[in-house]
Amino acid sequence: MDFSFSAEEEKFKQEVQELFISEEELSKAAKKEWNTGLGFGPNCWKILQKIGERGWLCPTWPKEYGGLGLSYMYRYIVVEQMHHFVDIYTTVGAGMAGPIILSHGTDEQKNKYLPPIARGEVEFVLGYTEPQAGSDLAALSIKAEDKGDYYLINGSKLFNTRAHYSQYHWLGARTAVIKPKYKGISLFIVDLKNTPGITISPIWSVGGTRTNEIFYDNVKIPKDSLVGEANRGFYYILEALDYERISTVAGLERDFKELVEYVKEKRKAGDPIIRQKLGGLAAEIESARLFALKVAWMLDNGRVPNYEAAMLKMKVAETEQNLVNTAMQIFGPYGQVQKGCRWAQFDGQFERFYRDSLENLITRGTSEIMRNIIAQRGLGMPRR
Repeated sequence: MDFSFSAEEEKFKQEVQELFISEEELSKAAKKEWNTGLGFGPNCWKILQKIGERGWLCPTWPKEYGGLGLSYMYRYIVVEQMHHFVDIYTTVGAGMAGPIILSHGTDEQKNKYLPPIARGEVEFVLGYTEPQAGSDLAALSIKAEDKGDYYLINGSKLFNTRAHYSQYHWLGARTAVIKPKYKGISLFIVDLKNTPGITISPIWSVGGTRTNEIFYDNVKIPKDSLVGEANRGFYYILEALDYERISTVAGLERDFKELVEYVKEKRKAGDPIIRQKLGGLAAEIESARLFALKVAWMLDNGRVPNYEAAMLKMKVAETEQNLVNTAMQIFGPYGQVQKGCRWAQFDGQFERFYRDSLENLITRGTSEIMRNIIAQRGLGMPRR
């Protein structure tokens, strides 16, 4: 089986690489900005817009909405290079909200939201989780009441990681109290910057990443904020989650190579335990890369990567955890030294990644939930 890119895809990959190389200083500044845990700053927006102006941020979309009408393998190439050079492999708008708007939104919504998403000018923040509704998304309780001319929203959302710099909230809210409860959920697009009654409060993760809690207090949103049909939001969210779980391992490959060079430089390559751990990591990263390529291939062939996306998400998150654990073991006590100290290895880069990696085992669905999806949808096992 041949896993290599076609000649056209390889040429496209070189073009994408050349953009990041030609914008080396901006790429480095964007990567540094992103890795503070504060999200998009001016450099991140600039590099995303340079990608977007070429149609590369959403290359699979029709040209009328800012895309290039290319296959998903081209999108894989773009996100791989983005991940390698700036550690950002997608945006919520391009990778999750946009595809749902494209398939279920009105013509007005497509014309309003898709072009600026594709140009890298706006971003969305996911509004799913609540204190009682994480893995059990159907338990969400924030209410959106139909008042005839508008919806009235009251409630709150947890872990809205991009809310402090995004323009729109991709909000799941309850519009009906019926059984089964997942049938009473609708999906909305809320303007975070210009809608009265919304309060955004910061929450800091153990890795130093800023996430947020959002409070809605008698918030009025127009009727055209509804995405698709009322009370069908749960299905749209599940579809969006399949897109959200699509990722790449380019950043892990880069960090792994840096770790291998460190081992050689410190003359630790002869240690059989270290060699064994690095060999195992290399195999895991390659396995995850092949999962990512398979998902792109499935999308190109009109197949929904339902449990395959769950496999990829779980594999990438757990491989990242293994990578940072291995790095900390190799560094020994120096691995705990944080950025700014002269004894910090890689200026504390892996120390922060070690703390921050815990988040990826939980966000977008825990590994336990991913295993349930694989068992039920992939292997046909019964739900107990």
